[in-house]
Amino acid sequence: MKRSVSAALAGAVLSCLSLAPHAAASQEVSLRLHTFLPPVANPVKHFMVPWSKKVEKDSAGRIQIRVFPAMQLGGKPTQLLQQVRDGVADIVWALPGFTPGVMPKLEVFELPFLHRDTHSTVMALQDYVDKHMKKEFAPYRVLLVHAHAGALFMSKTPIVKVSDFQGMKLRSYSRTNAWILEALGASPVQVPLPSLPPMMSKGTVNGSILPYEIAPAVKMQDLATHFTTLAPPQPRLSVSIFTLLMNKAKYESLPADLKKVIDANSGRNLAPTAIEIWDRIEVDGEKVVRAKKKNRFTSLSAAETAKFREKVQPVFKRFEKLLDDSGADGAAVIADARAMIEKYAKK
Repeated sequence: MKRSVSAALAGAVLSCLSLAPHAAASQEVSLRLHTFLPPVANPVKHFMVPWSKKVEKDSAGRIQIRVFPAMQLGGKPTQLLQQVRDGVADIVWALPGFTPGVMPKLEVFELPFLHRDTHSTVMALQDYVDKHMKKEFAPYRVLLVHAHAGALFMSKTPIVKVSDFQGMKLRSYSRTNAWILEALGASPVQVPLPSLPPMMSKGTVNGSILPYEIAPAVKMQDLATHFTTLAPPQPRLSVSIFTLLMNKAKYESLPADLKKVIDANSGRNLAPTAIEIWDRIEVDGEKVVRAKKKNRFTSLSAAETAKFREKVQPVFKRFEKLLDDSGADGAAVIADARAMIEKYAKK
């Protein structure tokens, strides 16, 4: 009798051991992706939600990612980087530019006349992050660092020459933007994107620096009338840098096969998809803006763009000093970012 009981117990143990790999293989993970953009915004609809679904599909349903737009998990957009570090959110899509000084070396790409197109900037960012940003990103699992197609000026009154900026109040999305506007004689107003529509309606600000892709989400096709770019070959003022970051401990807790799923959908594997999406939604956003007959579109002349370039030169010196003070070689870092963009620029 004792022998049969022992045999039964041994059999049960062996049975459990044989099932252990299967149990591990069926492990399911639920992740929360938090962002400040509203659900109607193109990046949410065309990037975050499809990306989440692809990860779920590639993991055979074992990874589920729920997207929480419009800060639904609480807090402010400026707190997203801290939220993903603390585990309040498992993944965030955030702009480091909202928290000046946290990742100053990443703000280099917001300087004027560096950006050429989405492809070259996003690919350059992959190289740049690997070389210059390891310390800053050490607390996170970096899923992607990327950019949009480039920002332009959207305003109620026309901008056809550099002197038109004098005294104009414009919303900026980063301190680098604010420095640019100050150099041009404008007054920067740095507020979260959701605050822009009521400020435009009340006349608190005359306009904003934005890409076309986000314009429909804040009704800029209705609120602004004039849409101004610079002269070629770099018609867009600059870019915002976006980060898709995962809580490091959460990533490390995943079994090896699920880590592979995340890895296959991040970094250089994800960059080409982001480039294609942001180029596409930029075109879609511009179509919405151009559909309004009242709207006017201006490209500053080569002469005015040259004046613009001259006016904003102090911004570079200011930024170089900021990096120098942080322990980096400001001039060298800026030159490296520019060279990386040129490396990938379409000739």
